Amino acid sequence: MASFLPGITTAVARIITGDLRQGHTVTVRAIKVWSRTVALVLDDTQLQASKPEKTSSDLGRIGQLMVRRTQDWVKSTVGKLSVLLKKIISCTSAHQHWKVRLELVELDDHLLSRCSQSLGECVGLLLEALVGAVNDEDPRVRERCEVALREVSQRNQSCGSSSAQTFTDVLSENLHSLATSLPRLMRTSDDQKKLFVLNVFLGYIKVLGPLVSVVLNSSAHLERISRALMQVLELDVMDVRIVEERSYAPSIETSSGSGYSDGAHIQRKHFLYFTDEKILCVLMEICRTLGYYGNIYLLTDHFLDLYQQSSVYRKQAAMVLNEIIRGAAGIAVAIEGQGVESQVRGHSPTQEDLKVAVVSVMEEYTSLKNWHLITVSEETDIDRQDQQLLSPSRLLSISNSNFSSTNANSLQVIPSSFASTSTSSSSSTLHQLNSNIWQLCIQLEGIACFAQALGRDFRSLLMTSLYAVLEKAGEETLLVSQAALGSMRDISRACGYPSLKELINENSDYLLNDISVNLQRLSQHPQAPRVLTVMLTHSDSSLLPLVGDIVQDVLIALDLSYDHTAALFCSVLHALMKALARWFPPSCRRTSESARPKQTSTQKEVFNIRQFLLDQRKQKELAEGIGIEEDDSEDLECEDVEDLGGPDVKAELPPHHSITKDVMERCIHLLSDPSLRLRLKVLDVLELCVCVLSEKENELLPIVHRCWPALVQRLTADDPLAVLRAFRVLCTLGETCGDFLRRRVSKEILPKLSSSLTRQAPISAKAGPVYTHTLAYKLQVAVLQGLGSLCQRLDLAEADLDAVCEACLPYLSCRQPIRLQEASQSVFRHLIQVDPDAFWFTLNELHCPSSYIPPHPDLHPIQLSGMGRPRDEYSDNVLKLLREEFGSVAETVDQPVS
Repeated sequence: MASFLPGITTAVARIITGDLRQGHTVTVRAIKVWSRTVALVLDDTQLQASKPEKTSSDLGRIGQLMVRRTQDWVKSTVGKLSVLLKKIISCTSAHQHWKVRLELVELDDHLLSRCSQSLGECVGLLLEALVGAVNDEDPRVRERCEVALREVSQRNQSCGSSSAQTFTDVLSENLHSLATSLPRLMRTSDDQKKLFVLNVFLGYIKVLGPLVSVVLNSSAHLERISRALMQVLELDVMDVRIVEERSYAPSIETSSGSGYSDGAHIQRKHFLYFTDEKILCVLMEICRTLGYYGNIYLLTDHFLDLYQQSSVYRKQAAMVLNEIIRGAAGIAVAIEGQGVESQVRGHSPTQEDLKVAVVSVMEEYTSLKNWHLITVSEETDIDRQDQQLLSPSRLLSISNSNFSSTNANSLQVIPSSFASTSTSSSSSTLHQLNSNIWQLCIQLEGIACFAQALGRDFRSLLMTSLYAVLEKAGEETLLVSQAALGSMRDISRACGYPSLKELINENSDYLLNDISVNLQRLSQHPQAPRVLTVMLTHSDSSLLPLVGDIVQDVLIALDLSYDHTAALFCSVLHALMKALARWFPPSCRRTSESARPKQTSTQKEVFNIRQFLLDQRKQKELAEGIGIEEDDSEDLECEDVEDLGGPDVKAELPPHHSITKDVMERCIHLLSDPSLRLRLKVLDVLELCVCVLSEKENELLPIVHRCWPALVQRLTADDPLAVLRAFRVLCTLGETCGDFLRRRVSKEILPKLSSSLTRQAPISAKAGPVYTHTLAYKLQVAVLQGLGSLCQRLDLAEADLDAVCEACLPYLSCRQPIRLQEASQSVFRHLIQVDPDAFWFTLNELHCPSSYIPPHPDLHPIQLSGMGRPRDEYSDNVLKLLREEFGSVAETVDQPVS
């Protein structure tokens, strides 16, 4: 048979690589013939058992055709077969029909099981074809390939030492060769080819199994594999959106009953040399498999060296380290069941080994030079304010020194040689900023991976890691903030906490201690307020007793240096008030309900004529002086009863009300700050303060009285953005303070708001669609949406309501933008609740849908200005209001708008 091997293999190879139109059945049969023929001739057992035979002389010329299967012949034949095998593999590995690809796997398995020693240089080709089918699209091919890989690996481990060594050498050399060419293939191939090459790379590692640790002991192999991973995983950091996106508040709000919120958007990484997400998944599985079979100490030390050597490799090395530690813990290894589970793992790292590796990597991640990186351009307002705070001439600290006996916790200017690293940020390029952002994100993901690897054992490391993660959760850069919040969620799950709230509450003692200490060295730790902000955002009311002293420190610091710490601490105060409003919601709306007018629409009111006459008679008698003495005696009796209760002692305020009162006092001074950004933030804080103190009128009203002049300035003479926020605060005050504001609003606010609305009405009526994107339009909408409810809550006088009505009537025109028309309708709905008769008359004067016939001939006919008018620009909105509020039937003929 050996005599016919060259002809058979060559002819059959032509059929296999022939025209596709011959059909898959012919190709499958040809592959089977080729593999069986080669296995029959080059079977390892036959070659070892065969002895040299002498050819008899009587065979004549036929004896010359017989082939002796010597070592030289086998070597020469295998060299020629390798050429044919390359052609067969290249044509069938990506064949359209799954049966052809399945038969190629059968060919690989059959030859590797029968001829692994004799085939020599063909073994590498067979292995490459076999492991390349690991990720085949057809599950039948994948399953057969997994079985074949498992058998190859088991044969490799069970055979003798010399054979195993030879087989391991082939695999390791193929792995080294592939790692050498991997960067070039990733740069020049398409995504499908890249995925195939990486699957081959992963297959080699899986076939080697525990022998990976032996291969990686070779410095040449380890260096080549690590460099290949560093080059392939290079990130594209030129996207301008990364550095531009900002997070001015934590993106996740935690309610009292919430668990984990996984809705936060996670930015997708962009790589230089590939775009397919499947490629990244295979690369990460390669790293995990290396960690699963490799020596954890060798791998972490090697990649930490790469991390430290150059900033070029830092992000890639961090990604690899994260996955190596996950793989060493057995997380997400061979999730497809690709034969690894059945393999006996070599030296499995203990939990203590994992912990040592995690500590060494995490210390490097959170070191000063790798954690406190510049992520924002110095051109922003916030950064300029931070630079003022951190400038050497104005370094500030909350000091516990005995410098002042009255203020033990005072904020002082202290000398320092601290040189801020951010002075060089003026030359930071977009590339550097994006690179820093991605490095922080990957390191935060790494801390989450370490928590998953250690499980509940990670709790002992929270003292050194949780504060650092909270720092980044308060970052203004959106990507970093999201990564930190995601890391916090993963840490909570891994450590067994039901939610972020429990994670923070259980560890709040040492977190608050770190915040307190760092606030004393604010110049060196400017992130401390942000940590407090994140804690307040994700905790509950049980944190309040612990955080009270720190809040007082912050307020004292604010008192002593408004110019330099207001911007830094205002976000903390906003988070504090937001938390208090969430923790202690008002139990009722007594004030707002009492301020709400009692009168309802005429549809629902049941008029009691008897009670009306009795009330009128009583009022007439009182006006004439009849019955006054009785009322006075009743009042005196009531006062005597009240006096029996003893002296009036002012009750102590609850802690949250006391803190809110202190914060509101600071807002009075900050409302006039030159910085618009700060004024907007203070207005937000003030609104929350009013909500929290809504049930304590005796405390709230005096402070409202004091802050009123500054609030009026924000409403009447400030930037439109500030006017918007201030009007929102005014509406909240209207809900809570009621009658207290009636005269102030009537005298100081309404005239200017009405004139502003009147002045803007013709502009918005003539403007085009672009006008809806302007700040003036947004201000009009906000004022109209809040003005009606404000008038109703304050129960304003008739003259004020007339002024509001006159200012809002032009916005009922159909020429106004739709939202302005809707907002104007809402104003009139509220005004109708206050005085339905007056505004029914006002609307009918504008457009009366029908004539009203008197019920008796002696009564004069009703004559309204709106009767008989043709349809105009106000008709539609007026008729809509009349129909909705009064049930008027508008039977009108459609007429063109005049």
